[in-house]
Amino acid sequence: MKTLFSIIIIISSLFLIATILLQPGKSQGLGTIGGGAESIWGKNKGQSFEDTLSRLTTISAALFIISALVLASIQ
Repeated sequence: MKTLFSIIIIISSLFLIATILLQPGKSQGLGTIGGGAESIWGKNKGQSFEDTLSRLTTISAALFIISALVLASIQ
């Protein structure tokens, strides 16, 4: 069991690092004042590459935390 959760932690941590590094910066300065609402309230919400990366980051972070807690409770 320890080996399984150790492997899950390693894979999820590498995937978490990769998805964080692939995400673009969110600091666009004053350019978000005029056109920021278009991307937040637009029709394409949840279907862009950035949204997919954000969702994958959240899932891999949750998997990492849950497997780390399970591994800590096993030991």
